[in-house]
Amino acid sequence: MTETTYGETVLLLGAGARSSELALAFQRLGAEVVGAAGHGDAQALTALIDEHRPSHVVVDVAAVATEVLPALLTVADRDDVEVFPTPRAIRLSLDGEGLRKLAADELGLPTAPFWFAGSVEELTAVAAHAGFPLVVKPVAAAPGVGESVLLRPDDVEPAWQLAVAGGDKHAMQRVIAEAVVEVDFEVTLLTVRTTGAAGPSVHFCEPIGHHQNDADALESWQPQQLSPTALDSAKSIAARIVNSLGGRGVFAVELLVRGDEVYFSDVRPRLQDSGLVTLRSQRLSQFELHARAILGLPVDTIMISPGAVEVSYSDGESRDVTSGEMRAVLADALAVAESDVRVFPAGATSGEKQWSALSTATAQDPIVARDRARRVATAVRRLR
Repeated sequence: MTETTYGETVLLLGAGARSSELALAFQRLGAEVVGAAGHGDAQALTALIDEHRPSHVVVDVAAVATEVLPALLTVADRDDVEVFPTPRAIRLSLDGEGLRKLAADELGLPTAPFWFAGSVEELTAVAAHAGFPLVVKPVAAAPGVGESVLLRPDDVEPAWQLAVAGGDKHAMQRVIAEAVVEVDFEVTLLTVRTTGAAGPSVHFCEPIGHHQNDADALESWQPQQLSPTALDSAKSIAARIVNSLGGRGVFAVELLVRGDEVYFSDVRPRLQDSGLVTLRSQRLSQFELHARAILGLPVDTIMISPGAVEVSYSDGESRDVTSGEMRAVLADALAVAESDVRVFPAGATSGEKQWSALSTATAQDPIVARDRARRVATAVRRLR
């Protein structure tokens, strides 16, 4: 099977704004895109593939029904279609325990000490053994969601409830407890895996810093400065875990950084909200990189300007906004230098967290870009 042909058909599983952005990236490369919500069963997926005969099936794991995922294993065995992420990557992205054991035990990546629990009682026993403080979070969730810090025995049950509620639909009532490692910051290292005549290779975007302001907003910026030693370590960790998962495309590798020390935290074989900053900061956004890599085309990860984004989320409901009010809000937001705004109507995005707005900005310095993005987001919040 050739890796690049003009006019290939791509089946995207997972509806919403993220898939729409990715679909545009594929279409601009001459691909025919068929979108599907990712619901239904294995039989429906097989029928969809037989009808459209795609060369590639691209899955947003967070936005598809659980019952569809086993069918992807069967689809991946076919000679006429490639599945991305690979079945191995999909399975491990839904199995926080398996992923952490792969990283720590098989690959020897540095991680914080960790334990798993499947009930309040098990988490209580872990806390008694490990001591306090402990970070508790779902085995499968977006960065920062459902996460809390145990400081005393009375914190165990609330932490359990928060983690279980914050886990995505594949988390299976399991949580991970980590010893607290004093770190300077967390980063996302977008890692692009490609294949070619010379074999597989990996490419790295500039590190992305991020901060979950609250349940309704995520802030990210690029670049997050690392020391040369830490950056080398981060790239080494990312390359080893991504090559182990295999396939082609963009992988979001989550890392903890303390000085020159870097610890592996997580990897997601899909596009992340923290990577939305690349819509303005890079020559090719994470969506364009993902499409190019999957189609076997050349990529570059050039950053053209420091940038920042604040992603605002909604619960699917929105109040009525007049055209005059919308115009006034956008005028205030876009008056900020080097800024841009994308506003999404309620229900326009899929998954547990729906985008309400993307407030982006660039500047000669990431600190200034962050300040500008915050000012844009402050204006946009008047639409809530």
